Amino acid sequence: MSDERKYRWVGTRPIRHDGVDKVTGRANFGADFSLPGMLHGKVLRSPHAHARIVSIDVAPALALEGVKVAITGADMPDIASEMGTAGEGQVDYAEVSRNVMAREKALYDGHPVAAVAATTSEIAEEALSRIVVEYEVLPHVLTVDEAMAPGAPILHDHLRTAGLDPVPDEPTNVAQRIEIGRGDLAAGFAEADEIVEHEFTTQMVHQGYIEPHAVVARSGEDDQSVVWCCTQGPFTVRAMCAKLLGLDVSKIKVIPSEIGGGFGGKTTVYVEPLAVLLSRKAGRPVKIVMSRQEVFRGSGPASGTRIRVKLGAKADGRLTAAEAWLAYEAGAFKGSPVVAGAMCMFAPYAVENVKIEGYDVVVNKPKVNAYRAPGAPPAAFAAESALDELARKLGMDPVELRLVNAVKEGSQAIYGPKFRAIGMVETLQAAREHPHLKAKLGPNQGRGIATGFWFNAGMQSSASVSLNEDGTATVVSGCPDIGGSRTSLALMAAEELGIDVQKVRPVVADTETIGYNDATGGSRVTFATGMAVIESARDVVRQLRERAASIWGVELEQVEWNDGQALPINGADEGELEPLSIGTLARRAARTGGPISASTSLTARGAGPSFATHICDVEVDPETGVVQVVRYTAIQDAGKAVHPGYVEGQYQGGAAQGIGWALNEEYVYDEKGVLQNPGFLDYRMPVASDLPMIDTVIVEVPNPTHPYGVRGVGETPIIPPLAAVANAVRDATGVRFGDLPMSPPTVLARLDAR
Repeated sequence: MSDERKYRWVGTRPIRHDGVDKVTGRANFGADFSLPGMLHGKVLRSPHAHARIVSIDVAPALALEGVKVAITGADMPDIASEMGTAGEGQVDYAEVSRNVMAREKALYDGHPVAAVAATTSEIAEEALSRIVVEYEVLPHVLTVDEAMAPGAPILHDHLRTAGLDPVPDEPTNVAQRIEIGRGDLAAGFAEADEIVEHEFTTQMVHQGYIEPHAVVARSGEDDQSVVWCCTQGPFTVRAMCAKLLGLDVSKIKVIPSEIGGGFGGKTTVYVEPLAVLLSRKAGRPVKIVMSRQEVFRGSGPASGTRIRVKLGAKADGRLTAAEAWLAYEAGAFKGSPVVAGAMCMFAPYAVENVKIEGYDVVVNKPKVNAYRAPGAPPAAFAAESALDELARKLGMDPVELRLVNAVKEGSQAIYGPKFRAIGMVETLQAAREHPHLKAKLGPNQGRGIATGFWFNAGMQSSASVSLNEDGTATVVSGCPDIGGSRTSLALMAAEELGIDVQKVRPVVADTETIGYNDATGGSRVTFATGMAVIESARDVVRQLRERAASIWGVELEQVEWNDGQALPINGADEGELEPLSIGTLARRAARTGGPISASTSLTARGAGPSFATHICDVEVDPETGVVQVVRYTAIQDAGKAVHPGYVEGQYQGGAAQGIGWALNEEYVYDEKGVLQNPGFLDYRMPVASDLPMIDTVIVEVPNPTHPYGVRGVGETPIIPPLAAVANAVRDATGVRFGDLPMSPPTVLARLDAR
């Protein structure tokens, strides 16, 4: 691949193909779909953080007119522990089943314990109030400190800590211990001229997608179930519903709706298996739409964390040693992203002596799920905050300190492999040269710098490209479009076919229309599914050349494809042969061999890692503790920006979410373990008036494993903001805030204490 290639469509900014339907309200999202004879499902959720379920009586609910069916954990098959893929990571299907519906115990406020389906939503709601549940309330743990303390209440009697040798005999709340390291840590710290040590905490936060989870399930007399739902992965929904309900995968078809945000939070199942089971028992379609309160209480947020960091460096800034201890909340079942957090922690830097110890800890909160670079933002908050303090102790510019230690092509990552072409240094250089870094600050203002890293993913994708009889094309994939991937796939197909991008129709298909696709997540779709589209489009071009060669009576090698038409070359009688356009060849397809189409399925390798550097300016009100972000710049390597507008949007969206994580967002629980802020009024996400216009800089260091140099961009933007904001607040106030969020009461208390 050469970065000298000139593109006609890749790198341009056409209007998105699904844009008109979305801005005019015609697009169908999960809750928009209905079927004749449909029942309305509702879920009864535990009011306790930890309680044994002594008994459940659904008879009073079934006695209510209009209630057709009710289910509890007793109606779901008990399945054996088995690991499988969900979104970007591995899950235990047995634990997914018990998260979807509690069995012996309710493990968090909001844990489902029963569900009903009735002729109206109001009747279903009334039916829930009639279900009689007897609980034995148990002591609960809400933080990693409580859960890891000696004598702590135990969530799962069977749980033993993986990663310890020997494995302990006693039950524990620590599901796993991991360690990453190399070199001689003691020698590294002995060599250091300066050492910093700090401890950091972050709270559980939610992805904050605007659209709640919604599903309609219909089961027929042929034992087939069809599921319409808002999801990042229809094939994941199919696999999980089948596994959890003891069905063959072939018995379930999943049709994805448009999706109103996901950010990793819609890569698993919550109400989908319940809707299928209710429908199969009732013999009628069932619709379930989660309320906003249910989304907060019963879906998967990001982990709360406690992290300790120790860094050592020479006087010239070279890092000699790095040590970290991380504990991540998994929620009620194992599987926090602590491994990814540990791997990302010091990944932007070349350090020879490293030790990172991580713990996956169960607590009485909702089972966590992916949230945009899962695990990395809290790790980067800790590492980049400590690095900022180190720069202050050394008297070094924070950008220069990062440049001294930045990984480059050929550097060995702390987690193992050697980096190929990467853009870490280029993002720092772009930051150093940006006007933002030279702008003057006002009273009570400060500036912070932070860097972030994400692996990116390839995984499995399938796509097809077919020509219509007028020369237009249809691109079909099985990846729901969250960030504009329809248009990015169309742009790549248009580039290969040589036609206008508006003559390419991108389609998101159901699980019976296209081959298997992993979920939209891991910043993988434009990279991996894009590769499948490119291969399919190139196959279509080959077929077009074959048709032209047949018409002209020449060899395939004597036909080239350029700008949407076949041209004679290499000794063909170019003076006598007129170019054949894609439209002409498509119209003549029936007489030259039949329809022209191609499909590709692949496991994409070589997802290029991504690096970003962010600059943040804040103003801190010393009277109220309010922190206002007054200027923000996000700089990131995209490899090649297929649609620069959408790339910039990803940078801005990630920055906005990270700023919210830094300043206000958190799950607040009372002493009984009940969530106190399950709604957007009390869970304070940033809105437009809270933020400046976020400036963006697209760096392009081509990924050598992709035909156009693409590397994923969707997750890295959320990683630097937590530390960038914290470092800016430190600069403005002289106070290091190690605990997030930096909400006004917290900031004011620290300023007053100072």
